[in-house]
Amino acid sequence: MTTRHFLTLLDLTPQELHNIIHRAIALKKSPTLRDETLKNKTLAMIFEKSSTRTRVSFEVAMTQLGGSSLFLSPSDTQLGRGESIEDSAKVLSRMVDVITIRTFEHAKLERFARNSSVPVINSLTDDFHPCQLLADMQTYFEHRGDIAGKTVAWVGDGHNMCQSYINAARQFDFELRIACPEGFEPNQDMLDANSNRVSIVRNPAEAVAGASLVATDVWASMGQEEERRQRLEKFHGFQVTRELMAHAASDALFMHCLPAHRGEEVSAEVLDDPDSVVWDEAENRLHAQKALLEFLCNAR
Repeated sequence: MTTRHFLTLLDLTPQELHNIIHRAIALKKSPTLRDETLKNKTLAMIFEKSSTRTRVSFEVAMTQLGGSSLFLSPSDTQLGRGESIEDSAKVLSRMVDVITIRTFEHAKLERFARNSSVPVINSLTDDFHPCQLLADMQTYFEHRGDIAGKTVAWVGDGHNMCQSYINAARQFDFELRIACPEGFEPNQDMLDANSNRVSIVRNPAEAVAGASLVATDVWASMGQEEERRQRLEKFHGFQVTRELMAHAASDALFMHCLPAHRGEEVSAEVLDDPDSVVWDEAENRLHAQKALLEFLCNAR
């Protein structure tokens, strides 16, 4: 059987993604369903970027499912001393059952997956963050039901989170409006391939109008700290405020993958508002990843 990987949302079918969401909800509601489904399984976690939610959620997920995890930074492994990605993938995949990687270049993740005999999960690259979208979709399903046919507004940088929302629009069948300053658009090929459901709207209020979900992220991601001052100027007017949320549907939810910079991309009032589900969203990283780990390990 071909090894299944999860590098983007497009690696699974819409039905498989829905099944994972529903399994995640079930696991969250009934802890006894864990039943050590990953007993004696080991997850290797290779992180070249810092992390709170991703690392903790994966480690706890493996523990709750009866498995174990190994955290590996470049300084801990031969990857940091020049061993090729291909060789590392071949060696590690003979010793562990599943691997998750948090790195910069998406191409590096793809090279690793091509040489791994066990499932590889994208914990975040510069291009995509699919695990976060599993949690986001689970959160929406829990609060409002199926997101199909709804309108989602993304306000901010067209980076990895935005690009994962583009894939989510395709896989979960919703309309996505992206409000971003000129020069901060997502990949043009992705926009062209999804032009039937994804659009760029320069005015945030127009993007948010009638939306059932409004999402954002920091304006300066990891590795862009030196650009922060310049980005603050260019993103002026793109903060998600109560005034902006007033243009959305009356039952609209607000999401942010965290960590948030209060007073920059989102006001403190919106982040702490009852319609903000960011804390459920963060917790659901744990449950969605448990369901994903089960799926990938069973697919082998």
